[in-house]
Amino acid sequence: MFSRRGFAAIASIGDAIDIDFGDLLDFFALDSNTRAILMYVESIGEARKFMSAARAAARTKPVIVIKAGRHAQGARAATTHTGALAGSDAVYDAAFRRAGLLRVFDLEELFAAAETLGRLRPFHGKRLAILTNGGGIGVLAVDRLIDLGGTLAELSAETRAKLDAVLPPTWSKANPVDIIGDADAGRYAAALEILLADRDNDAALVMNVPTALASATEAAEAVVQTIIKERARHLQPKPLFAVWVGEDQAAASAFEAAAIPRFANESDAVRGFMHLVRYREAIDALMETPPSLSADFVPDVDAARRVVARVIGEGRKWLDPLEIGELFAAYCIPIVPALLARDAEEAVTLAAPFLARGEAVVAKILSPDIVHKSEVGGVRLNLTNANVVRAAVNDMLAKAHAVRPDAHIRGVTIHPMIVKPKAQELIVGIADDPTFGPIIAFGCGGTAVEVINDKALGLPPLDLKLARELIGRTRISKLLAGYRDVPAADMGAIALTLVKVAQLAADLAEIRDLDINPLLADRDGVIAVDARIAVAPVERPATTHSRFAIRPYPKQWERHVTAPDGTRLLVRPIRPEDEELVRRFFSQVTADDLRLRFFAQVKDFGHLFIARLTQLDYARAMAFVALDESAGEMFGGVRLHADANCQNAEYAILVRSDLKSRGIGWLLMNMIIEYAHSEGIGRIEGQVLRANTTMLAMCAELGFCSAADPDDPAILKVSLNLK
Repeated sequence: MFSRRGFAAIASIGDAIDIDFGDLLDFFALDSNTRAILMYVESIGEARKFMSAARAAARTKPVIVIKAGRHAQGARAATTHTGALAGSDAVYDAAFRRAGLLRVFDLEELFAAAETLGRLRPFHGKRLAILTNGGGIGVLAVDRLIDLGGTLAELSAETRAKLDAVLPPTWSKANPVDIIGDADAGRYAAALEILLADRDNDAALVMNVPTALASATEAAEAVVQTIIKERARHLQPKPLFAVWVGEDQAAASAFEAAAIPRFANESDAVRGFMHLVRYREAIDALMETPPSLSADFVPDVDAARRVVARVIGEGRKWLDPLEIGELFAAYCIPIVPALLARDAEEAVTLAAPFLARGEAVVAKILSPDIVHKSEVGGVRLNLTNANVVRAAVNDMLAKAHAVRPDAHIRGVTIHPMIVKPKAQELIVGIADDPTFGPIIAFGCGGTAVEVINDKALGLPPLDLKLARELIGRTRISKLLAGYRDVPAADMGAIALTLVKVAQLAADLAEIRDLDINPLLADRDGVIAVDARIAVAPVERPATTHSRFAIRPYPKQWERHVTAPDGTRLLVRPIRPEDEELVRRFFSQVTADDLRLRFFAQVKDFGHLFIARLTQLDYARAMAFVALDESAGEMFGGVRLHADANCQNAEYAILVRSDLKSRGIGWLLMNMIIEYAHSEGIGRIEGQVLRANTTMLAMCAELGFCSAADPDDPAILKVSLNLK
């Protein structure tokens, strides 16, 4: 684990018999001597524990990970397009991204990231100003910056004028700011001071190529003195990166003493800058509040479970197109209707209404043993009359029997031909990873999906923000934005489809693989043209979500209850989108009650403060809020945070000041105790101010024991043994 003085600790877990990555992440996240956590990973054992600990650690300090064994052929035997796309390393990459970890790909990059993240605080923005005495190395730095997704800062007219006043007439007049090969210490200091004061950049890179015309050591010392003055003037000075080409021990010592990251070349320095950028973006993503889902999306989970139970009860693995239609209808996922025909004549009859309206139809082979229909010529498009339908179906059935004589062929399905000339073909799916469980895939669809290999993976559950980010990581997202005479696709409909599929995976643990390919998307919305779904029995009840690496929203804990005074309330787990609800709640709590809850005066209920309360990791924490649904107001809340092994948990509770003594606190405490029992938590603990007599009385009635806090006589420790 890295600190400013080098490694604070080094730990090797071997076979991880009793200590694993999750335990170490929890420990070093709270270690005050550790500035950044470096990890070498070959495989993950307990995915949920790892993801929970990693997400918690990443909120407090940089976690940098290198994964060995990136090219394992995990998808070789996949039975769906989604499974083939979801290779082992791609899944790890999605997991690291979701946890807010910074991934690197070799040991050199690992220690370069530690050099940067162990010395500098993350900052907002990615505009880099470059100061150099060599034009060539400046251009190379720009190339590397663009390659890695950074932005070259623009010099404002005001900044150029200031630089003109202190630099020779031959300087570059642009960024990179080339101050010419004879630049001495004074020129470096003057130019750097101007760039650090410029609001049009977010960080500065200073480089020196040794020449016989000026001292590199003196230039380094001038840079150090300039940044020391900058730090004295600003609480959050701009980050500075240095590249001093060649072996100059005096310069290296000066940068080391000033805690300025120094790199051997421009490529490593720019990469270090982008490590900080990526880390800040990851933290911002972890703390963002997702938008609420449409109120129109209310899946019929019971209907979906009946479909899946029927298939499993019959001993089948794959849903047929009619069953897929039922399942998608339960989750409001548009799909082309399917009609079952057992032979050519029945196909003609079913196609007749479409043909009468001047619409063409599509015929597809139907067999539980033929997953990819195109491999047996099992799809016929644009059938425009009865004779064409009859001939196509007879030919298709004959070829399918010839190619796959072992397959049980039930007949064909007839579908209306969907013609959307300006739609994009997409793939949306669920793959089952042996480590991280269900994985959501999105990308460019069609029959050549594996060849094109334009995909992005994400761990469910998803919200609309995560879904849009998933879409944005693919090349086809640029086409979806519109080009030439092709209007932009309905991105909201695509994102909502991803959320629906992720919710389907959460509600139905029996689903092992799902492909929607293609999903046609244009400005009018989306429609699934073809889909495949495989199911299998589960050992545990579906509500446990035991296969999810990130625990989904625990909807089973939503309760409509009546408070002792007769008030009807909805008590449910808190959600990330509850930020404004919680902010209004705090505005109705007195300063004295806030002091009893937080043990200090709290004045700033900003985004970061409330986000930490609303964005829970349900694998180790729970918070219930009591709501008056009719008024849309929060009456109170209780939370429980467990240790990594879910043995002990600390609680906290707060009720709106004007609603105290109405039994809401009693109701919330009983519900959190019930929750702790269900999770196998052995002990609930809390700290209560002696002045909070109401809370102490309620704890006594609930069976809590109390004892003095040896560190603070004003506090009592209360505990409830659940074993």
